[in-house]
Formats: sequence, structure tokens, C-alpha cells
Amino acid sequence: MTPLRQIMFVAGLVMVALSLAAAVDPGEVAPAASPVAQPVAVGKRIALTFDDVPRGPGAFYTPAERTTRLIAALRDSGVTQAAFFANPGRIGRRSDGAARLAAYAAAGHVIADHSWSHRDLRSMSAHAFLTDIDKAEAFLKGRSTYRPWFRFPGLNQGGRDGMKRRAVLDGLAARRLQIAWVTVDGSDWNIEGQTIAAKRAGKPIDDPALRDLYVETMVRSADFSDALTRRVAGRQAPQVMLLHETDIAARYIGDLITALRRDGWTIVTADEAYADPLFDQQGDFDSANGTLPEALAWQRRLPGPLYYERNDIPRANRLFAERVLHVPTGAIAAR
Repeated sequence: MTPLRQIMFVAGLVMVALSLAAAVDPGEVAPAASPVAQPVAVGKRIALTFDDVPRGPGAFYTPAERTTRLIAALRDSGVTQAAFFANPGRIGRRSDGAARLAAYAAAGHVIADHSWSHRDLRSMSAHAFLTDIDKAEAFLKGRSTYRPWFRFPGLNQGGRDGMKRRAVLDGLAARRLQIAWVTVDGSDWNIEGQTIAAKRAGKPIDDPALRDLYVETMVRSADFSDALTRRVAGRQAPQVMLLHETDIAARYIGDLITALRRDGWTIVTADEAYADPLFDQQGDFDSANGTLPEALAWQRRLPGPLYYERNDIPRANRLFAERVLHVPTGAIAAR
């Protein structure tokens, strides 16, 4: 490295350190025990994660075909590690769910806990919720790429019920399970649901338009969350994108990865993302329901927008009808 580059490199590190010291609230964003001990990587970095494994039949493929296509597309796109969050309770005696989960692990992708039954915390007691987690852990532990991470179904940590949330967080800590926070959410599950409904109704689907809507929605969601994270953390941090194990993902994940890279994103592993201190959040929130940047922004009373607009389901459904089904805008408004 030339002397000039050395000077520029050191200066850059100093600027990052000063920004962190001025903007980060140690009680909510940085680990309580220590200041930043090493240089923080900068740039747009994102990890890909998939929830609800194994899902049932989708719009285009059998579940086994979906798994094969997802693994091949990730491999061909140079993504060596994605994270798959499992609901073992979805695996029936006659289904291939266990084999599909094993296939993701064999391909090098990590497996983590999304609860046994995918029930919302608001619908059950903290004790019952933790028992459900234990059942899933018993199934998942010992797998070659298992990670001790837990992601709340629906990203709901109890809403405004602080006592229930505290009881569950204490239970997770006792089990040494890290919360697998999400930072990027574009409601891809809804695009899948709209596609399945259109197929069942025999409506013609514009495949290139469906691909473009999916890719555009998720890339814009990543950029929205990157900007919001800078506001709440005072710095850039790795993002964790929430996807679902859907036929839409199997069909277009390669296109999404290409578009993310074209937009300046580097695909990183979930291991790398969750090592960032931003994700070490154990404190209380006004409402813990949604992405981490949203929760932090509400806690800090930041002015909006704090919510990605395409997570508004009526708005998202109108876009789908207009762009994928080519329903005239007037016809949608008249419904």
C-alpha cells in the first residue's frame, strides 16, 4: 500500500469511529460491554434468509422441484451460504420436508429455528411459546449447519406486551439462542399468495412482469432499510433480507441477486451479518413487531417514513393486479 493510500485508509477509519461515537446509543445499538474494538466494514452488505421451511405446494413447482431450483440458483449466483429458518412441525410423515431441509444443509446453507408450529406469540403464553421452541430445537440440533438462532413467527415479539416479551427473551437467553432479527422485508409471501390465487382462478400471469415486480420490490426494500438503519444507528450495517421458501424465490432468486449486485450490494453470509453489534438487541421496545430498524426508529421517536410502503398489503395487491394481471386501474378502484 502506498503512503498516500495508507493515510487515506487510516483517515477513513477515524471518521467511522467518530461517527459511531457520536451517533450510536450504547444502551440500544452497541453491545453493553464494549466500544468498537476493530474497524467496521462499510458498504451495502446483505444476507439472504428464507423462512417457513418446508412450505407446501406453490404456484409453479412441486416442493421438491422448488428446493432443487433454489439450491441450483443460489449456487449458480455464487451465494455459498443462505439461512433457512425451519418449522419442523410442517413435516408430515409422508412428506419430503425432512429430506428437503437436509438438502439445504448439504448444499452448505445454514439451518435455524422458526418455532415448531409457526404460531404467533400473541396467541399463546410465554411458557407454551418456549415449549414450542424446545420442540423445534430437539429436531434441529445436531444438523451439520445448525445455528443457535431463533426468528419469531411473523416477526412478532409480543407486540406491546412487554412482560410476555421479557419472559420469552429471558427464555431464549437461558437456551443460548440469538434472536435472528430481520432488517429488510418486502412481503414476498404476499406476492407468492397473489400468484397462487391468480393461477387457481385461471388468470393469465405476465411472467416477466411478475419477475420485475418481485425483484424491484425487494431491491427497493433493501435500499429503504439501509437508509433507515443509518438514521437509527448512525452508520451503515449489514442487512438481513427476509424471503420465504416460495416458488417465486425459486423462479427469480438469481434475477434478484443480480439486481442487488447491480444496485451496489454485496451478498454476505448470515454469520457475518449477525456478528455485527447492531443485532445484539435485548432491551425493551414500545412495539416489537416488524423489522429491527423499524423497532429502533419507533423507540427513538424518529419522524417517518419508518415503514416500507409496499408492506401495505392493499397497495401491494393493487400493484400486482395492475402490473402482473394487467387489470385496468379503474377496475381495481371500483372493487
